[in-house]
Amino acid sequence: MLTPVKPPLRPLIWVRGSKKSLDGVPEDVKDVFGAALLDVQYGDRPAGAKPFGEGLPREIWKIVEDSDGNTYRAVYTAAFPEVVYVLDVFMKKSKSGIATPRMDKDRVRERFNAAKRHYDETYRKPGER
Repeated sequence: MLTPVKPPLRPLIWVRGSKKSLDGVPEDVKDVFGAALLDVQYGDRPAGAKPFGEGLPREIWKIVEDSDGNTYRAVYTAAFPEVVYVLDVFMKKSKSGIATPRMDKDRVRERFNAAKRHYDETYRKPGER
C-alpha cells in the first residue's frame, strides 16, 4: 500500500507590516487565518478563500472572518511556486456598502508589487520571466 506524500510546505513571507497587523486581531481570528494560511502553504485552497476582486490583480486572494461584529481579512498571494506572501491583515472599515476602502486596496496592491519584486530578486532564475 502506498502512503500519500504531502507536498512540501512553502514558507510564508510577511510583506511589510502584515505580521504586526495579524498580531492586532482577536485570537479566534488569528486561529482561523493561521489554519487557512497553513493550507495555502501546502498548496490547498482554504475553505472560504476567494480572489479579492474589486479591481485588484487576480493573483491576490482573501480570507474573511467575522468576530464580535467586525469583519477581518487576511490577504495573500500564492502565485509563486516557492513561497506564499501574506500581503495584509486588517479589519474592514467600509464607510458605505460592502466595498473595501480605496486606501486598503492601494496598500494591498503596493505590497503585491513589493512581493513580485522580492520574488524576482530572490527566487527567479536568470532568463526566466
